[in-house]
Amino acid sequence: MTPWKGLHAKQDADDYDSIEMLLAEEPGTTMKFVYHSNTQMNSILKATEERCPEIARTYSIGRSIEGRELLVIEFSNNPGKHELLEPEVKYIANMHGNEVVGRQLLIYLAQFLCSEYLQGDERIQTLVNNTRIHILPSMNPDGYEVAASRAQGSNDSGDDDGGEGQRYAASEIGRNNAQNLDLNRNFPDLTSIVYNRRRQKGYRTDHVPIPDYYWFGKVTPETYAVMKWIRSIPFVLSASFHGGDLVVSYPYDLSKHPLKRNLLSPCPDDKVFKFLASAYADAHETMSYESARCGSSRSYSQKGTVNGAEWFSISGSMQDFNYLHTNCFEVTVELGCDKFPPEEELFMGWNENQEALLAFMEAAHRGIKGIVKDEAGNGIKGAQISVRGVRHNITSGENGEYFRLLTPGIHVVGASAPGYTKAMKKVRLPESIRRAGRVDFILVKIPDAQDQDNRTMEAYNRFDPYNQYERYTLMADVHSREERVEKPWWWNYFVQSGGPSPTWLLKHY
Repeated sequence: MTPWKGLHAKQDADDYDSIEMLLAEEPGTTMKFVYHSNTQMNSILKATEERCPEIARTYSIGRSIEGRELLVIEFSNNPGKHELLEPEVKYIANMHGNEVVGRQLLIYLAQFLCSEYLQGDERIQTLVNNTRIHILPSMNPDGYEVAASRAQGSNDSGDDDGGEGQRYAASEIGRNNAQNLDLNRNFPDLTSIVYNRRRQKGYRTDHVPIPDYYWFGKVTPETYAVMKWIRSIPFVLSASFHGGDLVVSYPYDLSKHPLKRNLLSPCPDDKVFKFLASAYADAHETMSYESARCGSSRSYSQKGTVNGAEWFSISGSMQDFNYLHTNCFEVTVELGCDKFPPEEELFMGWNENQEALLAFMEAAHRGIKGIVKDEAGNGIKGAQISVRGVRHNITSGENGEYFRLLTPGIHVVGASAPGYTKAMKKVRLPESIRRAGRVDFILVKIPDAQDQDNRTMEAYNRFDPYNQYERYTLMADVHSREERVEKPWWWNYFVQSGGPSPTWLLKHY
């Protein structure tokens, strides 16, 4: 034994301790390819904000049924403010608590955007400086806690049958929220309303109001918070991250025939959605390969993309709600067949999806954008932007600005508003364009124009008109929320069975 060996060992130990202390003090600065609890996740997001205060901001959109914060981190060169003609993009993950890869990817994405921006990466700086990005890593933190406890319980039990990924994927524990409701079936079913009205003259497939009867059902706090969030920010593009398959699905999610569960049901913007879905799938390392397919989408998908209803028809989905109620176009990204894979696979998952996560956000700059003004140069709010051959309009926001996602090609675009003449323009978007084309409209006031019937917008602006949500949530017992957090992972089996709670099982827990 050399006289330096013990010294080197001590020095290595000291260095290791220093690194551990550094990581503990700055959790937002280093990616750790392990699963993070809700507390750890929020700490990382806030540490990222502290490291990049010039471009990052965290804010809460509400709380789960058990009181956990729904924390968002935003990236922009002017965080906290909407900038004129700068598109807003959102990423949401962990809508199903047991589908956890997306949750981890969005945590890594937040850290990545911060660190790469500080290091002067031109692509990241261009993206952040020209896009307002919102990231919600966990929409269902209560479900995640149950799923994570179940996964830990499986590991502690020493069960050897099959790989860990298969065991996790087979379990649906933690999928739903603490009320045992599926959040991706909890949004207003506006697709059925559109189908029922499709034979009516002048029917609309945009800005469909939320029917009053929806509020008399079980609206979860998580759904309510996300709906208010979607309505409060002029999002242009969105993706929701799930697990259980390897594909990107797009609207409609609900079959147009009630008796056919796997029926192609395209929305008016089918071409745009195929383009957006391909932007993610093609940039993913394997998703667009035929050999990479897994899960039930294999019979219906093409190059990693699929129409939601053709794959599996559901009502009350979040992506259909985004499209039919707002100007936002959302797709659903399934990240792999293992919903809760072992930690060893997280690094590979990040490498497979990193480019796709960036490419999809950049797709928010495809199409056209502009301002609708009157002759005096004042912006017109609520103007309708139409595209010939597409029965789905988007509306202008504050200051008359609008964003319209479009595929490359020639489009005839119109702008109209009550009391003004309609303006039309022919737009050519070349394949090579990577930035939205600027197309402004000037509308001429019609002399002595009659007041327009504004009942449609009045109905659209009605949000929980009878305050049913507050009455419903006040019935929830705060003590039971806290109590449930302390329950073991297997408690959910008995809660879902509908029988009396077996409190006697907790005696020795």
